[in-house]
Amino acid sequence: MLKNLFAKLKKTNFIVNYRQMWPFIRPYWPVALLAVFITIPIGALDGVIAWALKPYMDVVMLEKSTNTLWIPVLIVIFSATQSALTFTASYTNAWVGNRIASDVKIKLFEKLLQFDTSYFDTNTSGNVVMRFNRDVDSACAGLLHNIKQFSTRFFSSVTLLGVLFYNSWQLALIAVIILFAALFPLTQVRKRIKDINQQSVFTNAEVLTHYNESFGGNRVITSYNLYDYQTARFDDTLHRVFKLGMKMVQRTGMLSPLMHFVVSLGIALVIWVGSWLILSHQITAGNFVSFVAALILLYNPIKSIGNSFNNVQIALMAMDRVFELMNNVPQIVDAPNAEQLTNISGGIEYKNVGFSYTREKQVLENINLKINKGETVALVGNSGGGKSTFVSLLPRFYDVTQGQILINNKDIRQYSIQSLRQQMSIVFQDNYIFAGTIRENIMLGKKNATEEELQNAVHNAYVDAFVKDLPNGLDTQIGERGSLLSGGQKQRIAIARAFLKNAPIVILDEATSALDNKSEAEVQKALDNLMADRTVIVIAHRLSTVRHADKIVVINYGKIAETGTHNELINNPNSIYGALYHAQMK
Repeated sequence: MLKNLFAKLKKTNFIVNYRQMWPFIRPYWPVALLAVFITIPIGALDGVIAWALKPYMDVVMLEKSTNTLWIPVLIVIFSATQSALTFTASYTNAWVGNRIASDVKIKLFEKLLQFDTSYFDTNTSGNVVMRFNRDVDSACAGLLHNIKQFSTRFFSSVTLLGVLFYNSWQLALIAVIILFAALFPLTQVRKRIKDINQQSVFTNAEVLTHYNESFGGNRVITSYNLYDYQTARFDDTLHRVFKLGMKMVQRTGMLSPLMHFVVSLGIALVIWVGSWLILSHQITAGNFVSFVAALILLYNPIKSIGNSFNNVQIALMAMDRVFELMNNVPQIVDAPNAEQLTNISGGIEYKNVGFSYTREKQVLENINLKINKGETVALVGNSGGGKSTFVSLLPRFYDVTQGQILINNKDIRQYSIQSLRQQMSIVFQDNYIFAGTIRENIMLGKKNATEEELQNAVHNAYVDAFVKDLPNGLDTQIGERGSLLSGGQKQRIAIARAFLKNAPIVILDEATSALDNKSEAEVQKALDNLMADRTVIVIAHRLSTVRHADKIVVINYGKIAETGTHNELINNPNSIYGALYHAQMK
């Protein structure tokens, strides 16, 4: 059975995961080792207390002597010592466990920030919280708790088994056989709970996603009266959580009762055989009482170990998931000996570029386009035609699946990702504004910027037009995701951020399409300042904003349909752009 248990542990990557955990344990190993050493007397005192009952029973109860009345006092002292040591071990383990969990979370958070954009396309916020936060707590708490429990029970079992064999080897053999019989069902635990545990992780992640959506989408929920709809969705998810919880109970709930029954059989058999041994004068009553006390101390944890072992397995599976993330290698990484892109001396070229998110659908096909240094290129076309994908390939949010993109006549994959992205400022349609102050959000563009540089960015982005009316100016708190700002104000902060970065390439992904006319006019002036003397790629929904672009590129259904200036395209009677432009003007 032990061989089978070891095989199960090996199959769960138990040893591999604990080895991977060692770098996180190493800084705290003296304290962790102290916690393990403390468990030696904690476990050993169980055996001492059980052994002390033999002389007490034989001398006091049978011989009516008072020479051993010190034993109850000694037992109280031992128990008090054991309790104090148990608290110390628990506190020490909690301290080490929380420190290790914090270190693992930092490492995983760094990993999360480096994950490919495609990961965030396919995972919910709830899943990220479960995998990167709660799994770490479960794994690290389980790690230290498992070590403490194992070492305590190991030393306790060793001393208690010694007491058993000291008092009666015959009864001890019976006890050991029953012990192995009681532990046998544990070999099946992981197989029975693995699929349910995995489903529970994802379903509980859905619960978190509901909370996140209710927080982020509260205005949509309110304006569309979606209370009943959202509640029904949440209730459906909770129903699935409930069903999975009951399945877990169905598959593991009988473990503890079954082990309790087997242990009870063992105790009954020991009492029956022990009575015969006493009557045949092979052991004394003191031997028997000491043996039964040791047996109960040994068996009691076994009766509830089913539930504990479930938790151990859940912790091990959480550790599996943690190191699955830790060992994940992003698809978009620096090439060996990647070069640093320090300046844009030439232009940008898309050369036979093709891209698809999935094998089933090609998003971009045979894209060929040259963008000269200092040129402004506008991308227009039908929604879903591939414009946003076109610009997402340049900073390597995704990598091309065909062809190549060149900067300074070199494939962008030859440059380090950090240096490549440092040469670009991107203003999205919906820019993320972080909780904090306006100043902090703008300074993200260049964290070591001088006050003069900051004020220049604020002025050029027309942020000062609304900041002057705020009580704390740039140091005004703006709420989570900039909830206290208007759409136009958030866009101007994003533009100021891009100004401060001062990158030679600017990408504008429908930066004004979600704004009203007044806000659009204000933001457009800021954008005009940002675009000056830079290489610019603009995705535009409102064609009136791109009339002065050096080149207009129409992308429809993943292909370049036509290219030219505004005048060239507008005067072409068969021009797609001309048709779109006239339709908008009407």
